[in-house]
Amino acid sequence: MFGWIELAKFVDWDTVTKVKMDTGALSSSLHATDLEYFQRDDDEWVRFTIKVENQRGEEEWVQQTFERPVYRFVKIISSNGDGDRRPSVLMKLCLGGEIYEEQFTLNDRSDLTYPILFGRRTIEHLGLIDVTRTFTSRPHCDTDAPVHTIENRKLDEDIGI
Repeated sequence: MFGWIELAKFVDWDTVTKVKMDTGALSSSLHATDLEYFQRDDDEWVRFTIKVENQRGEEEWVQQTFERPVYRFVKIISSNGDGDRRPSVLMKLCLGGEIYEEQFTLNDRSDLTYPILFGRRTIEHLGLIDVTRTFTSRPHCDTDAPVHTIENRKLDEDIGI
C-alpha cells in the first residue's frame, strides 16, 4: 500500500523525487523541458531535460537530459476542456523495492507542486493507495528487484485505456 505522495528513484539516474498518485489523471506525467524531436534509425525520438528537487539527504535541484524513443503521442484534455498533444516515453522508476516501466507524457510542470504524477494506468499496477498517508516507503531497488515492464501488462479497459 502506498500513500498519495511517495518517493521514487529513476533507475538510470541516482535521483530520488516526489511522486503524486493522481486518480483523476489517466496518464502519468513527467516534468520535462527543452523538448527536441529527432530521427534515429527511422524512429522518432525526443531529447528532454528533467529538473527535480533531489530528495536524497540534503534537498537540492538537479537536472539531466534524456533521449528516448517516442512511445506514442497522447491527446490530453485538461479540466477546463483545453486539448494538448504530448509525447509519451517509457521511463523506469523504483518505487518501494520494485521497478516500474511506465509511459509518461512529457509536459512543463514547473508551475505545479509535484514534478511527477502517476495516473490510473500506473496506479492500477501498484496496488492500494491510502489517501491519508504519505511517504510510506523509500525506493530501495537492487539488481534483483522485480521489474514490471510495459509489455508484460494486461491493461484494464474499464479505466479508459
